[in-house]
Amino acid sequence: MFFIDTIETEGLGNRSYLAGGAATAAVVDPPRDIDRVIAAAAARGVRISHVVETHLHNDYVTGGLDLARLTGAAYLVPAGARVSFARTPVADGDTVGVDDGIALRALATPGHTPHHTSYVLEEQGRVAAVFTGGSLLIGSVGRPDLVEPRLTEELARAQHASAHRLAAELPDETAVLPTHGFGSFCSASRSGGGDATTIGKEKSANDALVKDVDRFVADLLAGLEDVPAYYAHMGPANAAGPDPVDLSTPPLTDPADIAERLAAGEWVVDLRNRIAFAEGHVAGSFNFEAEGKIATYLAWMIPWGKPVTLLAESPAQLAAAQRELVRVGLDRPAAAATGTPRDWIPEGHGPRSFPRATFADLSDLSDLSDLTTRGGRGAGSPTVVLDVRRDSERAQGWIAGSVHIPVHELHRRLAEVPPGTVWVHCAGGMRAAIAASLLDAAGRDVVAVDDSFDAASAAGLPLTDGDRDR
Repeated sequence: MFFIDTIETEGLGNRSYLAGGAATAAVVDPPRDIDRVIAAAAARGVRISHVVETHLHNDYVTGGLDLARLTGAAYLVPAGARVSFARTPVADGDTVGVDDGIALRALATPGHTPHHTSYVLEEQGRVAAVFTGGSLLIGSVGRPDLVEPRLTEELARAQHASAHRLAAELPDETAVLPTHGFGSFCSASRSGGGDATTIGKEKSANDALVKDVDRFVADLLAGLEDVPAYYAHMGPANAAGPDPVDLSTPPLTDPADIAERLAAGEWVVDLRNRIAFAEGHVAGSFNFEAEGKIATYLAWMIPWGKPVTLLAESPAQLAAAQRELVRVGLDRPAAAATGTPRDWIPEGHGPRSFPRATFADLSDLSDLSDLTTRGGRGAGSPTVVLDVRRDSERAQGWIAGSVHIPVHELHRRLAEVPPGTVWVHCAGGMRAAIAASLLDAAGRDVVAVDDSFDAASAAGLPLTDGDRDR
């Protein structure tokens, strides 16, 4: 009897899998922090015999090479992937035995990458599940624009063909187990298709299977959003062969050293929640909540290679953040400290703070009419509403007169924010907190709107989608 265990990497929106039988198992698309995988295998009482990659990942650093070396497992990588280390190349149709009566069969499914390969789990020759990596996702497919711009349309067409191959060759009841698509930016679209699916369900719900190829490709390419900047570094790291993870505690720092690092232009990142940060923080520090998507947004925004110092409220919070960051190649913080701002600020200096508010508070402003009639851009305008959501979110409606700079672009575009007190908002509060910390560090007067954007209309704020006011 086979088993499949799911290993979630929630912050990146990915899943890895441990699948096998009574004695041995294979790991599909392992995360960088392989201790979680080893613990899952130990809990099952199985030996890891195979480590399997569906493709060279563009959104995280794999732990596959390290896991294979540590366990002695065969490391299966698609034959078309150009890598700098020894591995077992896998081609379409190859089958490997995992345990008694349990096997993995390779299916070439190019699209997310040119060499992408899915793996069909078979028990006694019967199809049980398919590990689809970045090919067929739940209600979507993996985006085709992460390899090379000139290949994007070709790969989008390949995604359509690969989805149809999976649908044609596998039974409707086959469980579809993708790596991406649970909040991952590797997904071509945000799907509300739930947490589990089958080939049969996808046949009636997935655009790749219900639209003709030309319509599918046109819609897919039109809906692609910005690629996180750090993705450019993930593919090369995975092709070269990542180093083993070092999760040991970084060098501990003190107030004087923190001040020197800030003066030198290094990034000092406060991991506490946004409420605590707004109430008091080290001047010049940035707020990336440890409980938020810290790996995605910090890796997206920090200049690659710039030293980062982490400030955490506890050793546990620091350790959790380190684990998140190594998954995207931010391996070793330059320094770290735990405690509160009292422990991080030199004697004789006080903390910075800024107010938090709701959309109802923004609606109550007496000078809001000045904003909406002049777009917040007039000389001396006292109130600026800054929307830091993504383009696709903004397209669904925005506050009339607001300025739009997506949060991942803000650190490069601070000079574009008009003069005045900046009320910054996103869809829920987390990205607004990041943006507010950047503005505060730049010396701007800022108010962080910590509220759901759904409340903007109920608060009486004038909304528009470009064609009509609401």
